Amino acid sequence: MKRIVVISTGGTIASRWQGSGFAADAHGQEVMATAAVPEGVAIEVVDLFSVNSPRLTTAHQLTLVRTVHEVLGDPGVDGVVVTHGTDTLEESAFLVDLYHDDPRPVVFTGAQLPLDAEDGDGPRNLHDALLTASRTRDLGVLVAFDGKVHAARGTVKTHTVGADAFADPSHARVGDIGFGKVSVRRHPSRPAALPLPGVPESRPRVDMVMHHADGDPLLLNAAVEAGAQGVVLVATGAGNATPEVVSAVAAATARGVLVALTTRVPSGPVSQIYTHGGGVDLVAAGAVPTGLLRAGQARVAVLAAVLATTDTDERVRVLRHVLGQPVPVPAEPART
Repeated sequence: MKRIVVISTGGTIASRWQGSGFAADAHGQEVMATAAVPEGVAIEVVDLFSVNSPRLTTAHQLTLVRTVHEVLGDPGVDGVVVTHGTDTLEESAFLVDLYHDDPRPVVFTGAQLPLDAEDGDGPRNLHDALLTASRTRDLGVLVAFDGKVHAARGTVKTHTVGADAFADPSHARVGDIGFGKVSVRRHPSRPAALPLPGVPESRPRVDMVMHHADGDPLLLNAAVEAGAQGVVLVATGAGNATPEVVSAVAAATARGVLVALTTRVPSGPVSQIYTHGGGVDLVAAGAVPTGLLRAGQARVAVLAAVLATTDTDERVRVLRHVLGQPVPVPAEPART
């Protein structure tokens, strides 16, 4: 028997009608009771919390990271499934992946329809996640949804309400689920896992600011003045803004704020192509381009760097490591 631990965190898969809308209130055992358990799998349930995922905080997510590590501290556990709300699933899954250094799988899943829906997708998704957790290894953290398996890194929610809700716009999915099998198509590339972070006394502020026509530095400057230790600039195109935003980025990085550069375009890399406020200038001002990571996961990468150290230069190095980019080696002092 494969021993799989299900960590329940809430979301639509655990939601019931509350009189004016749906909200998470079911315990993990209730969620688990809706799904068929694959043959040869034994289940244990951990009720971590039950909230709608837009309400998750860094404290919730770090609790989840530590709980996954505690569960996998038992060598008798073969895998972990996390039931999670779809709104921020891509963020939590990526955060867990950054600290996951174990061949055993951690598989996130959820639902687009609530717990009691007659045609709900939760039971199938949960069954598929259990199957994936019991059949795969050495793939990092995964997302099992609508018969597909995705790598945590790069996967985002691509449809607000449709059953086929997740994809990596820039990569093929990891595998497919069907007929009692998990067919693996590719092995995702992942940087070495980070050490588990300490528990911060207060939640570090990491903000996102989107550029648009008529966009100015107001919101970016406001984030810095509010105490943001990191800011994700969600730029246009391949990673472009204006000269005024470039000046604001330079001022922010001079104050020790970690600035990451992503794009509001669904797929393709952030690239240094344009000047006059474009990616060339933003990177020269100190922004770190996030490659294929989009806004939510770019923020998670910045958060991980902020949690790792208080040193400004080291935060940049950690962020580049998380992004899979070459990390410059500090020059040795000249000998006299």
